[in-house]
Amino acid sequence: MRSILVINPKGGSGKTTLATNIAVYYAMRGSRTALLDMDPQGSATDWLAERPDSKPHIDGIYAADGSTRIPRGTEVLIMDAPAGAQGRDLTELLRRAQTAVVPVVPSPIDMRALARFYDDLVRLTRVVNSQIRIATVANRVREASPNRVLLEEYLRKLKLPDGRKLPFTTVLRNSQAYVRAADRGLGVFELAPSLVAHELELWQPLLRWLNSKRSLPSV
Repeated sequence: MRSILVINPKGGSGKTTLATNIAVYYAMRGSRTALLDMDPQGSATDWLAERPDSKPHIDGIYAADGSTRIPRGTEVLIMDAPAGAQGRDLTELLRRAQTAVVPVVPSPIDMRALARFYDDLVRLTRVVNSQIRIATVANRVREASPNRVLLEEYLRKLKLPDGRKLPFTTVLRNSQAYVRAADRGLGVFELAPSLVAHELELWQPLLRWLNSKRSLPSV
């Protein structure tokens, strides 16, 4: 089973938006997809409640109450992690995933929070031993913002314990398309292509990475 964790210890990074859209992408490809909502706010669960029956099905599991039973036959599991995970909780989350995607918004507060989170990550055994693959995404970016440049430069410099660069995959815009899609239980991939052409283009580097061997553990 393919397992992808979307995680950032700080709230407001767009984890749920990223998780729901990744789930839609795999469901549209025909994979039996499940969305594990581990955030007590239940935003991913609320999104699924709005999802039309006519769209590719995504199984939902609200896990903030401790329920983590994955439907039999699940081929792709997307996990929307809770904010504030650290220490043993962080270790347990990473233990369940093959791949982790870390969205970061371009603000000084969020970059400082990422620096602390990154220090925690690179000390974990699963990261050191390449038992999980991690990549970052610059999320909710305003194209004209000076913080965008600072964030991109910071993300491009991050390295793993063995000296390899931590993959920085793409920059996703702060677009109303995500709001319009979320209100209807959809992903941007399900909106009219003419309305989201630029968004779909920006997603391609992340999707290529997720579909490559580079995003899977080597051991």
